[in-house]
Formats: sequence, C-alpha cells, structure tokens
Amino acid sequence: MKASDIKKGIVIEDDGASIYITELHVQTASSRSGNTLYKVRGRNVVTRQKFQASYKGDDILQPVDFERRAVQFLFADADGLTFMDRDNYEQYTFDLDALEEERPYLTDGLEGIVALMVDGAAVAIELPAAVTLQVVDCAPALKGASASARNKPATTSTGLIVQVPEYLAPNESIKVNTLSGEFISRA
Repeated sequence: MKASDIKKGIVIEDDGASIYITELHVQTASSRSGNTLYKVRGRNVVTRQKFQASYKGDDILQPVDFERRAVQFLFADADGLTFMDRDNYEQYTFDLDALEEERPYLTDGLEGIVALMVDGAAVAIELPAAVTLQVVDCAPALKGASASARNKPATTSTGLIVQVPEYLAPNESIKVNTLSGEFISRA
C-alpha cells in the first residue's frame, strides 16, 4: 500500500509496531518537483503510545489486517470506558485518555459503534457519522431568529460545546456530526 492510500481509521505497520491512524494531514508541495507529504498521527496498538510520522506519496507501507465488530457502550467509570460486543457479549475497556476525542459523543444506548480488533484485542472505536445529544445549557431562544442567523454556544449532556442557531432552547435534542463536532439539525 502506498502512503497516498492512507486513510484515517486504518492500521499500518511501522518498525514492527501496529499503529492505528487517528489523524491525517496532506501537505502538497508548492514546487513542481516537490513531493506531497502525508503527516499521520496515531497510537501504538499494544503500548497505547502516541505516534507521529511523515511519509512521501510513493512510500510503501504495510497495512495490518483488522476486524470490525459491532459494540454497544455500557458505562464509564474511573477505570475507563466499557463496551460490549453485540455478538458474543465480550466486554472491552478502553482508558479514558485513549478515547478522549470520542468521549463527548458517547451516550447510553448509542447505536452504530464499531470496535476495531487487531489480533483479538480492541484497539479503537468508530462512532456513527452523527449522534443525537441533549442541549442542557444555552442562551434563551430568540423569537423570530432564523436558521441563517448568528450562532450561540450550547452545552450538551456529555459536556460537548456546539455552536447552534439562536432559535434553539435548552432541553432540545440536536444531531451533531462526530467528525467535525458541528450542529447538523434538530433531532
């Protein structure tokens, strides 16, 4: 696999370690002879250490086979976040800092979560494209505010702060994009 084929959410091998890619930035050269750089960030699957590297577009990388398993979010406690496999009821616990970016989108009963498994171990989760969250705090709704008007910050039940249209009020449910963290619509 060439470095130009890297995508967020895959597992590659680098110096004998399996690395789960969490971020990808493509830096295009400004000159004709320059190479496009693919800057990746991720986590070592075994040690959970952070990983950062840059590759040229024609560098050859070794992908690691991984399995996707449907899981359900069970609970969060001091030990971490616990998920259950929907097929065999096996439980997987992730450290709180390992799922720092995903945590604000996790709610009880959230459907569509997928765990990535490498060699029988859960290494990461993928969230659905959008989740429904409850607005718990925001400025009062303005009468006559339109959807194209200004936005205001709203705090959801998970602690995530989202910019929402002025017509929304506390206790309303909203859909939020899990990739960008942006407001999509009322739920």
